Amino acid sequence: MTSESCLAIVLGAGLGTRMNSSLPKVMHEIGNLPLIGHVVRAVQAAGSEELAVVIGPEMPEVETTVRSLSPGAQCFVQHDRLGTAHAVKAAEAAYQSSECGHVLVLFGDTPLVTPASFVALRDELAEGADVVVLGFEAADPHGYGRLLTKGNQLVSIREEKDATDEERRVSLCNAGIMGFRREALAELVDLIENKNAKGEYYLTDAVEIAASKGLKVRFSVALESEVQGINTRAQLAACDAVFQERMRQQAMADGVTLLAPDTVYFSWDTAVAQDVVVEPHVVFGPGVRIETGVRIKAFSHFEKAHVERNATVGPYARLRPNAQVGVGAHIGNFVEIKNAQIEAGAKVNHLSYIGDARIGTKTNVGAGTITCNYDGYFKHHTDIGAGAFIGSDSILVAPVTIGDGALIAAGSVITENVDTNAMAFGRSRQVSKSDRAAEVRAGLEKKKAQTKQAD
Repeated sequence: MTSESCLAIVLGAGLGTRMNSSLPKVMHEIGNLPLIGHVVRAVQAAGSEELAVVIGPEMPEVETTVRSLSPGAQCFVQHDRLGTAHAVKAAEAAYQSSECGHVLVLFGDTPLVTPASFVALRDELAEGADVVVLGFEAADPHGYGRLLTKGNQLVSIREEKDATDEERRVSLCNAGIMGFRREALAELVDLIENKNAKGEYYLTDAVEIAASKGLKVRFSVALESEVQGINTRAQLAACDAVFQERMRQQAMADGVTLLAPDTVYFSWDTAVAQDVVVEPHVVFGPGVRIETGVRIKAFSHFEKAHVERNATVGPYARLRPNAQVGVGAHIGNFVEIKNAQIEAGAKVNHLSYIGDARIGTKTNVGAGTITCNYDGYFKHHTDIGAGAFIGSDSILVAPVTIGDGALIAAGSVITENVDTNAMAFGRSRQVSKSDRAAEVRAGLEKKKAQTKQAD
């Protein structure tokens, strides 16, 4: 990578009309991260020290997202959408005041471009180019602008409607992403005119202007799958599919076993360690960390959860925010964990809800156990010590503490603290009456007959 410093200008003012959404286009997500977030992370990984983002009026959520990833980013508003060069001009204060040698101009709705492709643009600039354009070899070039080249020089960008038959046979197409020597950008943007059918200012016109001034214009080539933009929901889904495949391949390369890779859904920040086994139909929401040796069984769902080494989760388990599963713990089928710490070796194996709680080391929680953590106004905590046994179908009404080694009888409703090594029965005494069932049935039959007669 070049040692020259770099400013990245991300164009993100598009409304996304074809998305049929009130949400700005760049705020739609793949892998649980807004599109513009993927772009910001990629240019950061490519070494861009400064970031400027061009947004539309009344897009505070875009600015918030950008600043959460790059606190020093500058945001500029493009009040009138008059083309890509006009958008870059909105960020003029950034490139005029910057001391960076390179400027990359990219789009907030092309989330799959890799850091390597941005580095390749910067390398061309470091080797003497004044302008560099990112291109791709299109399987079907119809509709794209063609890159007309001579050796390693870019001669022109020809839109299809203006191309000759020979030029239309060119498969090297324009991705729209460009790099500039900073002084060249400032000069060229001021020379771009809007003498076209739409009356807009197109940044691609900088290529011919630069060539006419004797500047060096070059190109770099990326994979077609990287540079696909998003204008519709269908294209959003297509990009998400590419992103998911990347994540799956990276996970397997890192030593994760995916038994049915196409059925596992990752978030952008999912961290799964070596020797984890993931069964089919598992969803990782944002903020999930899985340590080595864990087995995740089928149809489980995670969000902002941490599972420590050698634990087992699932099948059909749901780990909600701030679920902490300790070393060697077992979380079983149809168990939901929320804001709770399940300590090492503890077991919650069947049909249970554990919320706002701590389950101590090697405690066994029986089937159908519920921590009643919400009174309609406030959340309350349940604390269960180490080595305790919670019988099946128990209801623990928080706030409540159950000591180490305590035993809770099946079917109990626990409303008071239970001491260490104590045994609690929180249920009514069973009463049996001989032959009462027959009397009850006889009474019901008589009532039924009377009702029928009255009708």
